[in-house]
Amino acid sequence: MKKRFLSLLCALALLLAAVPSAAALEGESRRALDMLSTLNIDVNFPADHAMKAPIPRSEAAVLLLRFSGSDVSQPDAALSRAKTEGWLTRTVPQDGPITAGEFCAALLRLLGYTDVNDTDGTVCARRIGLTARDYEGNLTWGDAFQILRDALTFPYREGPAAIQTLVDSGLCTRSAAAALGLFDKELTARQTADRHMSAVFCIRTYDTEQEYRKGVPSGEASGFFITSDGLAATNYHTIEGALYATATLVTGEVYPVERVVYHDKGMDIALLRISRTSTDKAEAPAFAVLELAEEADLRPGDTVYTLGNPLGLGLAVSSGIVSDVDRVVDTYTLPCVMNTADISQGSSGGALLNVYGHVVAVTSGAYTYGNNMYLAVPIAPVLEADWTAQGQTLAEVARAS
Repeated sequence: MKKRFLSLLCALALLLAAVPSAAALEGESRRALDMLSTLNIDVNFPADHAMKAPIPRSEAAVLLLRFSGSDVSQPDAALSRAKTEGWLTRTVPQDGPITAGEFCAALLRLLGYTDVNDTDGTVCARRIGLTARDYEGNLTWGDAFQILRDALTFPYREGPAAIQTLVDSGLCTRSAAAALGLFDKELTARQTADRHMSAVFCIRTYDTEQEYRKGVPSGEASGFFITSDGLAATNYHTIEGALYATATLVTGEVYPVERVVYHDKGMDIALLRISRTSTDKAEAPAFAVLELAEEADLRPGDTVYTLGNPLGLGLAVSSGIVSDVDRVVDTYTLPCVMNTADISQGSSGGALLNVYGHVVAVTSGAYTYGNNMYLAVPIAPVLEADWTAQGQTLAEVARAS
């Protein structure tokens, strides 16, 4: 009886530990609110409101105006002003809730991304990296704070990052923004994932017509966009022998691989042209991209991050250090970067990033019997390739190999 009671007590303790408290759930939103307040983005957050309460449309308009650096001396007119600016397309009911999709679409328009509508605002925001997670339903106060916090380092379509615009407008000082780390060039693993995961995708390949028709892939790997119109990098071995391939984004959207613009079997590099029309016939105005490091400038001991699709389980981030910058491997025609950032089968074709978020190599393989001896091929061949080449279809490449 005593043992059974102790077992029940332990089970209850584990159950309670698994349920996050309200304070824990609101912690991230509270930190975002504190950051916005420090930057003088005045937030009329009622003291008796919970972070998970829906935010009224009128208050969402005030937040958007403040985020743009505009004067909000007349908050009652914020809704009509946001509509005049073209950010919000609906203004009634004024005190009714606003959906996350409407808010994300409005924020995108504020930043100059005008080719978006309210119905797919959250998807577009996630696709181009404005938001770091999915938002659904009515927008809550806490979600609004987190979205704006993440958007501070996001660039205007034709201009600098949002935080620089706020500094230039005089709303906040550069020293205050710098104290919050908003001008830091070096990224943590979390910042790397938040800002850049949207540029990475899962590749599914099909070696036969039958596999493609049935939707049963013969292989899964990784890739990443290097231009907003759909040029992407991966390993050659991820597409070798494939007749068809698709790219699945962090949003779950699936886009066909149209052509192989460049490939080098010896260096295990390939450049792909990804269609901007999804398999569901939706059009992508733009994709999030990763910036390539023109000079890797790596040294042993430098921190690096990997973004990819390990084991086909979904996109993930890992961190490690550089072990060797010129590891000669018989199967590659150029020396590889050896590092300790974990990758697994399916990570092939993913991005190896430095602490500035720039791609320094493409994750490719590992020593079978080594520990933390992962290999990435240098990005130099991608920089030297002709990105405008017509290229070949996957089937043409397969027949020629």
